[in-house]
Amino acid sequence: MSTTTTNTAARRIPAPRTLPESLPFWEAADQGRLLVKFCLDCGEAHHYPRDVCPHCQSLRTEWREASGHGTVYSYSTMGRAEAAYTLAFIRLDEGVTMMSNLVGCDPRELAIGQRVRVVFRASDGGHAVPMFTPA
Repeated sequence: MSTTTTNTAARRIPAPRTLPESLPFWEAADQGRLLVKFCLDCGEAHHYPRDVCPHCQSLRTEWREASGHGTVYSYSTMGRAEAAYTLAFIRLDEGVTMMSNLVGCDPRELAIGQRVRVVFRASDGGHAVPMFTPA
């Protein structure tokens, strides 16, 4: 592995803290699926997963499987060499933005607007964590 490639293997991924309302999100991640909440009243998608729609306050929300594709909205690489990792805001094709890691890529070759796809990485004793890699 190049010393310039972002490397999740060199650092431990902490287990995500789960709440009952977000448990379906994490269980789907364990199966390699990315879920997003949608409001049945206003039709808007939202992330971070919660029961109440942040757009219209409706309680009528449901989980839907996301495509797993999006674009890099913003990113920042921390650390150096094998310890480097890149945090990013990813705008999913479904319209929501989520913060995640960019993995399996050289941070010097990343660009705002670059297409990415979801991959799932094991956490340290918890659920799988969605991360993104160039598409």
